[in-house]
Amino acid sequence: MVQNKLHKSFQLNNNSFSNVDELIVYVQNSSKEIYPFLKEWFSNDGFITVQTSGSTGKPKSIQLQKEFVINSALATGNYFSLPENTTALLCLPIEYIAGKLMLIRAITLGWHLDVIQPVSNPLKDVSKEYGFSAMVPLQVENSMDNLHQIKKLIVGGGVVSNQLQNKLQTISTEVFATYGMTETITHIAVKKLNNFSNVFSEEKPFYEVLPNVTIYKDERNCLVIDAPKVSKEAIFTNDVIHLISDTQFEWLGRFDNVINSGGIKLHPEKIEKKLSEIIENRFFVSGIPDEKLGEKLVLIVEDIVSSSAVEKLIEVKNLKTLSKFEIPKEIYFVKKFVETKTKKIQRNRTLDLIF
Repeated sequence: MVQNKLHKSFQLNNNSFSNVDELIVYVQNSSKEIYPFLKEWFSNDGFITVQTSGSTGKPKSIQLQKEFVINSALATGNYFSLPENTTALLCLPIEYIAGKLMLIRAITLGWHLDVIQPVSNPLKDVSKEYGFSAMVPLQVENSMDNLHQIKKLIVGGGVVSNQLQNKLQTISTEVFATYGMTETITHIAVKKLNNFSNVFSEEKPFYEVLPNVTIYKDERNCLVIDAPKVSKEAIFTNDVIHLISDTQFEWLGRFDNVINSGGIKLHPEKIEKKLSEIIENRFFVSGIPDEKLGEKLVLIVEDIVSSSAVEKLIEVKNLKTLSKFEIPKEIYFVKKFVETKTKKIQRNRTLDLIF
């Protein structure tokens, strides 16, 4: 069995530790968030208890085998070539799996990790350069002027819009979108977003799985993940995909988000990617009950100004990449979206503000 040991090169906020006890004493005095997790991590239990984010349902607690957590950390280090002494920045909440894994990767691989508050603009007061970090799309959007301070960056917890990806083409940071969930102990697949090998290489709209991961589709066209290094059982997801090969897939959207409008099945995430070409604010599309269509496609925009609804709807209708079925019937404005603690939009609770 792989043991959860403390790597000799590990540093936390510029502090080195000769043993686990020193580390525990340090975090007990410096971080009320990290302390209970590391106490659990270095306990004799073979598992840790983590919470799901609650973006697609009610948050729940699940147990993860420590051996699988370490396997996940090792896989990330190998895939992105992140050896010991790599400088890394943790700017995600330690309460959830993405933040916990940044910490475990550093402890397992011997990184020099700095921990800061998980704010929406994490690099605002940071002058140091880092080899690796992880962010959600909102943090990336707000950090564009300083993103060059990070050599390699993974982005999860939400879809990267076309507008944001276009901005990423001008920076030196290597940025990757990740696919994963709490049950897979963060990412099991990665998609490169910028810095393609040469000017002639085109963006590939699909994810590539990490080593030791097998994928296939179920009868709903949803992704099934067989990753024995991080899960004893195959994981049946609610993510509708286009299977490119045994190792590659294109993510189309959530099965539970599919809108049936007049017999036409619409994937909100696919429509949102097209709309992100012209809408700068945060937004999403959804279906609401309609007598004729069953469900009517509507657009929800995070904005305090609603007087431009007609103009924006005209602009949307003129977007040539949208089919006639993908054009929202109405547009609504919400001052502030309801979010999880990890900054993911809670669609249903946001809709409750309107309807």
